[in-house]
Amino acid sequence: MVKERARILVVGGGYVGMYTALSLQRKLQQELKRGQVDITVVTPDPYMTYQPFLPEAAAGSISPRHVVVPLRRVLDRCRIVVGEVTAIDHAKRTATLTTLATAEEGTGAEQLTYDELVLAPGSVSRTLPIPGLAEHAIGFKTVEEAIGLRNHVIEQMDIASSTRDPAIRDAALTFVFVGGGYAGVEALGELEDMARYAARYYHNVKAEDMKWILVEASGRILPEVGEEMGKYTVTQLRRRNIDVRLETRLDSCADRIAVLSDGARFPTRTVVWTAGVKPHPLLAATDLPLNERGRLRCTAELRIDGTTHAWAAGDAAAVPDVTATEPGKETAPNAQHAVRQAKVLGENIARSLRGEPLETYSHKYVGSVASLGLHKGVAHVYGRKLKGYPAWFMHRVYHLSRVPTFNRKARVLAEWVLSGLFKREIVSLGSLEHPRAEFELAAGGKPSQNLNQDPKGSS
Repeated sequence: MVKERARILVVGGGYVGMYTALSLQRKLQQELKRGQVDITVVTPDPYMTYQPFLPEAAAGSISPRHVVVPLRRVLDRCRIVVGEVTAIDHAKRTATLTTLATAEEGTGAEQLTYDELVLAPGSVSRTLPIPGLAEHAIGFKTVEEAIGLRNHVIEQMDIASSTRDPAIRDAALTFVFVGGGYAGVEALGELEDMARYAARYYHNVKAEDMKWILVEASGRILPEVGEEMGKYTVTQLRRRNIDVRLETRLDSCADRIAVLSDGARFPTRTVVWTAGVKPHPLLAATDLPLNERGRLRCTAELRIDGTTHAWAAGDAAAVPDVTATEPGKETAPNAQHAVRQAKVLGENIARSLRGEPLETYSHKYVGSVASLGLHKGVAHVYGRKLKGYPAWFMHRVYHLSRVPTFNRKARVLAEWVLSGLFKREIVSLGSLEHPRAEFELAAGGKPSQNLNQDPKGSS
């Protein structure tokens, strides 16, 4: 039994936020019934996105709604607040919060008080001051971006099919991906596979007409699967006529021309930016200790170092790796660690409230799997290296076992079975991003000039 009533604030509804809250509502089930514990989850979206499935959602293998997990259904004993925490004063145990109704109310941001803080806002895309990047590039971190990119690729094929201008056609069929990590390689592999399949339904667009370019600043891609599997991936991508450029940077994409550091220039209407992530800006607006990379300094028990009643895990936390032989090494900011850390974090918060000793987070990285398109993949798990169909199959099995809730597991599995029995869907639904545009024209108005500034496509 907890010693005194506790108000637990969980900032973030991603891997760490959802799994920690889920663990807490299980561990503190009796305390929640008695009103001794209150759990509030503040998140920008009312769902958790299972990001490893974003490439398959972009390729049409999985429906977008099955890539996300509704928090209100899973966390039925928690209070879900859709909003943004903009600042935290842990000394006063207060968080500054804005919600969807803040602007309409006109009362400004509200203050939320807490007793225990779980800070898990995750990360945001790491961008560079490259000319044209903010205006023309597309990210690949959210389900909206993944589906928007799918619609965009098919739309470019439609443009290429209907234009008589060879310059417009060439730019429409050139796709540049920047970043050779998981997100970039898997997104490129799945979308190229999807576009190659879709080309058979166009009378004047062939798979050979498209240019797919992967730009990576370092000398290797997919470092998580090892050097050998990384070289194999480069070989396989090049066999598919994908132009892989290592030790190359994007210098500019202004005027819809991708200029690379090796001097190459590609007129293109598609630049996908997947070149890493950085800690969420919220961390800089707190009075909590940060390391030189801007992540929260944490102990092996997932408590924020030098504080009490403050916890963190995942991308935002610098957690010591107790399994490493090198002193001072930290756990990698990836989904595998985030999910396992969240379970220990929920356990430790419950132990702390009950006055019990805390558990140390200890987990050795078991390996990685990556998909390169339908029936293609690479894997390095428990020291074993797999490639081709076995690796692709292991990728699906692993992520199916990890996606939260039986409901989502069943739906994803059903979609995979159906996609194996029937043909792919190759329809672009770009109008979903701006659903009122047609009605505004019909009503005599003009479409909004700021459509692209609405990340949710609700204008």
